[in-house]
Amino acid sequence: MIAPALRITAVCALGAALAACGTAGTPGPARPAHAKPAASPSASRTPVLAPGPGGLTPVFEHGPRTLGKTVALTFDADMTADQGPRAASGEHFDNPDLIGTLRTLKVPATVFMTGRWADQYQAQARSLGQDPQFEVANHSYSHYAFTSDCYGLPTVEPDQMRKDVERAYAAFRKAGVPHPLPYFRFPGGCYDRQALRALSGVGVTAVQWDVVSGDAFATDADAVVRQVLDGVKPGSVVVMHCTRSAAPTTEQVVRTVVPQLRKQGYRFVKVSELIGETNGHR
Repeated sequence: MIAPALRITAVCALGAALAACGTAGTPGPARPAHAKPAASPSASRTPVLAPGPGGLTPVFEHGPRTLGKTVALTFDADMTADQGPRAASGEHFDNPDLIGTLRTLKVPATVFMTGRWADQYQAQARSLGQDPQFEVANHSYSHYAFTSDCYGLPTVEPDQMRKDVERAYAAFRKAGVPHPLPYFRFPGGCYDRQALRALSGVGVTAVQWDVVSGDAFATDADAVVRQVLDGVKPGSVVVMHCTRSAAPTTEQVVRTVVPQLRKQGYRFVKVSELIGETNGHR
């Protein structure tokens, strides 16, 4: 899905209003996720990819195809910086039922969370971050685009890109997420060489996907199920969303997809496991 200019975009219409997932948890003390730099993640003990040519931020799309049937379900929690009034008026940018279903089915997952969402749902962010079944990664603070033409999203200026990512990590710490991972997903999946260069000093691996679920704004769960099942291969990363307003079919999709993939012999893993396998088999 990478164009010649190192640009990747999602096949589905993500738009500015895609939102998030979570489940309420018992508040606990916040612990620093790292020591230094203050607003960036620690890569210690977490698999990451080596920087690309010229030190560019590395990009990960899927794991090895030859190491057995593993698949990573990922969920974008992408509340944008300007959606506070919508949340205040009652719109729900979370989906506790979906997270409950993942827990019931014992499916590990990686949640790419915006800092704005963590600010809005601190207890839920903390619950996800403290649950070993999940790993929390960075989806920017604002969910503004890192390129100029990304599904109509507002854009982040190049000199503000690093600050936006670091602000998200600060929001995770404030919410009590103990160990957010050094993985970053570009809003809308949109990036170019300038964006990769802007984040080169943050120490993150950019995580994309090779399977677009199509759950964003979908009303036909069966169609989403077919798209996922048709796309999954060994080592796949599936991008999904969890929100009660913009991705209403996702829980139903998960309830169908998980047992079917297990019948096919697939094992569900987190993104970190796929990256670790990739590092060992280059």
